Amino acid sequence: MRRREFTKLTGLTAVAISTTGFVRFDGTSYRGDCQTTSDILGPFYRADSPKRDNLVIKGMPGDIVELSGVVRHKDCSTPYKDAKVELWHCDAKEVYDNHSDEYRYRGTTYCDEQGRYKFITQMPVPYDVGDGTIRPAHFHLMVSAPGYQSLVTQIYFTGDPYLDKDSSSAAAEAQQRTLEVMTDGKTKKVLFDCNMSDRLKASYDALGKIVGKYQKEGSSKRMEFFEKDGQLWQKNEVFGRWYEYSGDNTFEYGGMPSGLYDRLKFIFTEDAVKLQTTAKWEDGKERKEWYKKV
Repeated sequence: MRRREFTKLTGLTAVAISTTGFVRFDGTSYRGDCQTTSDILGPFYRADSPKRDNLVIKGMPGDIVELSGVVRHKDCSTPYKDAKVELWHCDAKEVYDNHSDEYRYRGTTYCDEQGRYKFITQMPVPYDVGDGTIRPAHFHLMVSAPGYQSLVTQIYFTGDPYLDKDSSSAAAEAQQRTLEVMTDGKTKKVLFDCNMSDRLKASYDALGKIVGKYQKEGSSKRMEFFEKDGQLWQKNEVFGRWYEYSGDNTFEYGGMPSGLYDRLKFIFTEDAVKLQTTAKWEDGKERKEWYKKV
């Protein structure tokens, strides 16, 4: 399914989930610490992609490219052995494989003892999101390692004519992830290293009380939440949206542009779990809705 068709069908939009890899408090203010920045998750993540590092599909157009790098601990120097790295991207026709058993252009690999990972795949292409906006070509990555915040990010490529026209790739935080595509014989190469973060997570016990189905008060509208790798996700047609825990029973779909937000606050009463959603989008209007766990 093309991205623009899916977005039109479901009303979903892709928004940034985080702007920094992690921060530290220096006694006065919070500062970035050898950060690897995150980027939009979008609506096309699929869990449980096959364990493989070769995603090339014979007969499909697209230059062969090797994506490789090193995953490190939060000290930004120690390699992380066995970190899980998931890669997904669109094909040459601007299509993400959201439903087939083949999981085309989707794969999972694990870092070796030196923290190294590698994928062989084919270059993605820019695509129209449905409103005339063209997203630059990009790779999606999710890096997971026990004890750390899962890192969801995107990689862009220098020279793409749409970089400055897309809000995510044009952001200052994306500059370190806009990478040169080098050529080695017939294969292109892209190098991307990243550092992990141990930002606060909700406990598994708390998530167990939260996950489930919720119905909007006075309406048939429903939302469903589930847990994956210690994180809270909201189910959608493909897989889900990831919300980051920010404390006080509150989760946020983070990294929104300044002044905008999408928050969930769970309230426990003697006989129910209630949810208040609060969102402010580009039109500047704040929206609040109440749901009850069913």
